[in-house]
Amino acid sequence: MISSSSVSLGDLFVGKSVKEALEFLYQTENFGFALKQTAYRFLFRRCSETQSLLLGRRVHCHLIKAGSPPDLYTSNTLLNMYVRNGDLGDAHQVFDGMPQRDIVSWNSIIAGYVGRGRNLEGCQLLKMMRRDGFGFDQYTFGTILKSSGSAGDLQFGQQIHSLVVRTGFHGNIFASSALLYMYTKCGKMDDAEVVFEFMPEKNAVSWNTMISGCAQTCKGERALQLLDQMEQEGIIPDQATFASILSSLGDPHSLRLVKQIHAKIVKFGLHFDVVVGNSAITAYSECESIEDAKLIFNQMKMLDLVTWNAMLAGYVCNDQSVEALGLFAEMQCHDVKLDIYTCTSLVSACCRFEHSEEGKTCHGLAVKAGLEESTPVSNALIAMYANFAMMDEALKLFGKMQYRDNVSWNSIIAGYSQCGLAEEAMKLYSQMLLHRVRLDHYTFSSVLRCCANLATLQWGKQIHVSIIKLGFKAHLFVGSALIYMYSRCGMIEDASRAFGETSKSGPVTWNSIIFAYAQHGQGESAIDIFKLMQEAGIKPDHITFVGILSACSHVGLVEEGSYFLMSMDAKYGIKPRMEHFACAIDLFGRAGLLQRAKLVIDSMPFKPNAMIWKTLLGACRAHRDIDLAKYAASFLLELEPNEHATYILLSNVFALHGEWDELAQLKRVMREKGLKKIAGCSWVEVKNIVHTFNAEDRSHPQAKAIYEKLKVLMKQIKGMGYVPDTEFVLHNLDEETKEQHLFYHSEKLAVVFAILTVPKGVTIRIMKNLRTCGDCHTAFKFISKAIDREIVMRDANRFHHFKSGTCSCGDYW
Repeated sequence: MISSSSVSLGDLFVGKSVKEALEFLYQTENFGFALKQTAYRFLFRRCSETQSLLLGRRVHCHLIKAGSPPDLYTSNTLLNMYVRNGDLGDAHQVFDGMPQRDIVSWNSIIAGYVGRGRNLEGCQLLKMMRRDGFGFDQYTFGTILKSSGSAGDLQFGQQIHSLVVRTGFHGNIFASSALLYMYTKCGKMDDAEVVFEFMPEKNAVSWNTMISGCAQTCKGERALQLLDQMEQEGIIPDQATFASILSSLGDPHSLRLVKQIHAKIVKFGLHFDVVVGNSAITAYSECESIEDAKLIFNQMKMLDLVTWNAMLAGYVCNDQSVEALGLFAEMQCHDVKLDIYTCTSLVSACCRFEHSEEGKTCHGLAVKAGLEESTPVSNALIAMYANFAMMDEALKLFGKMQYRDNVSWNSIIAGYSQCGLAEEAMKLYSQMLLHRVRLDHYTFSSVLRCCANLATLQWGKQIHVSIIKLGFKAHLFVGSALIYMYSRCGMIEDASRAFGETSKSGPVTWNSIIFAYAQHGQGESAIDIFKLMQEAGIKPDHITFVGILSACSHVGLVEEGSYFLMSMDAKYGIKPRMEHFACAIDLFGRAGLLQRAKLVIDSMPFKPNAMIWKTLLGACRAHRDIDLAKYAASFLLELEPNEHATYILLSNVFALHGEWDELAQLKRVMREKGLKKIAGCSWVEVKNIVHTFNAEDRSHPQAKAIYEKLKVLMKQIKGMGYVPDTEFVLHNLDEETKEQHLFYHSEKLAVVFAILTVPKGVTIRIMKNLRTCGDCHTAFKFISKAIDREIVMRDANRFHHFKSGTCSCGDYW
């Protein structure tokens, strides 16, 4: 056998990706080459850097097949590879199988558990480490504190701080710097200041960490003050100083500070340094100053892969996908090889396109480069396919992944949620819980929205308990999702309570509660919240005005809604978009002011889209204006010739006017085009089980009891004055047959089932996928009085709260 010592590691693997290096490694077996341990260590390190778990496992298999047991250094590198890729199971197997361990081995495995939020196991390993005769060193504390800081686990970090003090390492510069890192990452700058003040010695790392923490927590003046103090102490800021500060600044409010830091970079002659330049490109991009980022990129004398990636990511985060793809083409002209960061940015850029071909091409490039199996790349691809509503492809990728982190689970769950597949998303959430994957605000935001869409209140409440336990109750996006969930489940009081308990630092939470009140027909409450929002100094955005205009529309506040529309640009500097004009048309249309609604369309600064004409057509149906309905439908049919909703709305208008010939012709066109009306269905949740009903549905196990009870109930409310409104039966039938059709609408079947199964005194909550008909609305008012219970019904447009014979909408809907 030829010894591998005759061939250098560089000769073997130079210019190769991990996958290429591995294939080359297998080929060498045929020629009798035996690799040194250093070669395996090199490959394991590369698998750590590129987060290529599957390839790392293949290298591990090759090492086992080679027959030479790994030495301590190789074992530590292998252990670190599994830890860095998040595979704690295999990491622990390697650790348990090591015939010899050193303090590096212990530090790696402990950091792995702490970094994944599994602090109990981390503490147990610390005790085992002591029992095995290993004392803690500065690197033990450094590794654990950095891991707990990255995980944002303040409580565990504070426990380790007390251990640092007890073991006498509080004066150690490495341990103290790690404490600084932990406190700054957890946003506890006051504690970081105390640690920093009492450090007996401060090095560049300490200063850099402190300055970076101040910048990250919006203490820009303090960051600049520390930078000046650093110079006075005789420590010259270096590339690491400026890179760490710039990496902490990532929002538009930090732009002024970024420019001040940039001026200091020029002062110290570091503006041509590639590391500092890369950080400056990223900082300017994240501050939405892409032109400044481009200027730095064009002025740099040397471009490395990180530079290209920084500029590529900058274009993506500033919604400049075309420029991003153009830059990638330029990269290829310069023969720059792509890595996981290139791939993730490229895939994210493709998400902006309406078609998926570019995305599939990027997927092919990732496969060719051997990066598809990398967790971040797979996550980006899953998000991309979900964005294209190609959930089969997304699920295929998810199933192939060797290691799934919480981003992987969040991406696939969010994908199903966005595609309206809430039940599948909740099944994946259950699997996520079984796999003990760390939950975060992205997880909760997605699953709460699924509960809202399914109206599964009990499941939503269980998730709310988990949110409280894990400390996410006050989180901006989680709080917003809680408001949405309770509102969509008909619990407006609980939505209001959730609003009171969450962060109100931005418009997101305020918008959520405004929309909640709008959906429940509480327009005055929505306007009150809008006023409170202004008093709190929160600037409304375009979404706020969609909510407030919708709130005015639902309760007929025509003049108030008109004022809000006019004041958008004049008072708040927000130009009305298509959705705002749609709300205005709905506002006037509901009030029967159809010509005024048409005037809004005629005065729009852009061409009306399908949403605009659909809103007008819906108003024409409600107010029986057949001529204007035909006018709106003509534009709709031109814009969306195969949209079934247009034909349904127009057919309703024809039926209401008794235009049976025109209706028959319209239905014939629908049949020729293969268009079908979406079947109306209603559902109710009882004891965590959702029961669904269609019109005239007899498939339910309790159908016999439901129909018997319905017959009795209809007779009872008729005696109270209920008269079936047969004009809502859009068929040319006799009155008796029409009446029978009305009795068996899905919402009536659902409410009768709820009366039979929901305990007395408990509010009945019914959901419907379409707008409820006028007859069912009238019937529900009588039913609420007959059974002396509140009934909350959510249809496609809004909520109706029926109580004691009245509805919260005031019959304005």
